[in-house]
Amino acid sequence: MPIEKIIVLEDDLIVRKNLEQQLRQRRYDVAATGTIAGAHEFLAKDTFDLMFVDVRLPDGEGTDLLRELQSRPQKPLIVMVTGFGSVESAVECMRNGAFDYMLKPFSNDQLEVTLKKAENFNQLLKVNEYHNRGEEEDSGYELLGESPAMENLRQLIRKVARTQATVLIAGESGTGKELVARALYRQSQRASAPFIKLNCAAIPENLIESEFFGHEKGSFTGASAKREGRFELAHNGTILLDEISEISPQIQAKLLRVLQEREFERVGGNRTIKVDVRVIATTNRQLEESVERKEFRQDLFFRLNVVPIHVPPLRERKEDVPFLSKQFMQRFARKHGVRVKGISNDCLAALSAHHWPGNVRELQNVIERAVILCGDSGLLEPEHLGFSPRPATAPAPVAAPSPVAATSVPTPSPDAGAASAEVAVDPPSLAEIEKRHILAVLEKTGQNRTHAAKLLGISVRTLRNKLSDYGVNAKDDPADASTEEP
Repeated sequence: MPIEKIIVLEDDLIVRKNLEQQLRQRRYDVAATGTIAGAHEFLAKDTFDLMFVDVRLPDGEGTDLLRELQSRPQKPLIVMVTGFGSVESAVECMRNGAFDYMLKPFSNDQLEVTLKKAENFNQLLKVNEYHNRGEEEDSGYELLGESPAMENLRQLIRKVARTQATVLIAGESGTGKELVARALYRQSQRASAPFIKLNCAAIPENLIESEFFGHEKGSFTGASAKREGRFELAHNGTILLDEISEISPQIQAKLLRVLQEREFERVGGNRTIKVDVRVIATTNRQLEESVERKEFRQDLFFRLNVVPIHVPPLRERKEDVPFLSKQFMQRFARKHGVRVKGISNDCLAALSAHHWPGNVRELQNVIERAVILCGDSGLLEPEHLGFSPRPATAPAPVAAPSPVAATSVPTPSPDAGAASAEVAVDPPSLAEIEKRHILAVLEKTGQNRTHAAKLLGISVRTLRNKLSDYGVNAKDDPADASTEEP
């Protein structure tokens, strides 16, 4: 995290000019003064990152100013400087909140070390503030699964993690794309540096540029103080751009520059900030199709798609369902304080027969609900799951007034003869049944995606993606934006 603006508070003119010159040579913005009153004037006009403060000044003690500044919400790091150092003085300054303590005269190397320490400490403070805002949700969950598909995925992660390559993780909603990103981070050489996440779909369009790159004080209404963006917070670490397909063309152009040049300017600022960041992006869309529709820049896609990783949906690795179910059962039993004995065979069969349009996230939610509802028996049964799965090979019954009734096959008339009765009619595929059911529910709700998603037990985003696959445009619903899961 760069230190940008510094105050030099030193009454000795020669020392002040010398320190000011050294700092300006390092491209810092420097305000120099010889009095506490002058320092107050600078602090009233702007926000500063660092101050060099002499212990003894013409209009007071530097230690008094040190104590006063600790009560400010936006306080700079303070390095106390003195030509009459003592252990007692150093202890008092550090106790009152000083970042460092330097004796005059100090060398250029000593100054360089102090500035480097201040920059590293400043980044730690900002990253800690980011975590304290509750925007970082590290569930601690790992990539679970024993199927060949998951083992291949873990091998690919191990191979890619040790590189610095940009990674694009693609997969349906709920497959665990963020877990893949965290695995890449934890196994990389940047594991000890920050891991910063930005959900591009959850941030309003007018704020996303500020979230990406930060803003200067007064750059727009409400910008009461300078704020660092996510790219600055992730300096020397990794940034996860979740659902990258949701950003506008304007932000795509600015992101392309960051990927190419590793530099940007804050909103309302003119200082170029350089960052060393590894970028990992995720998407639940086919970005190649978005590029063909001119919704996503082709050059940005190429920059992001250096190493593509596909996370398979749960229906393509059904052998993981029993294993995941037992893992989730144990986890939620501990979380809710429920004594659970196990999962019945009928329940496992029902879980294995389900299509899982919401993937692992849906399975996780289903098992949590079952653990809560299983009661004193402690055994998870099909009725605790909250859905009635249909066998994948069975067509819907003719008499049932369900949305999939249209998939039934008419019964031959008695006079059609024995030969025609023996003709085998192929049942519709599970995907076709699902499509007809979704369209029927959507028609029942008057094309309202939010209502339809609730009836189907899936997220609005999952429903939107499926309708896009079917080439169907449903009615725009104002509630979509608030109900879509990030």
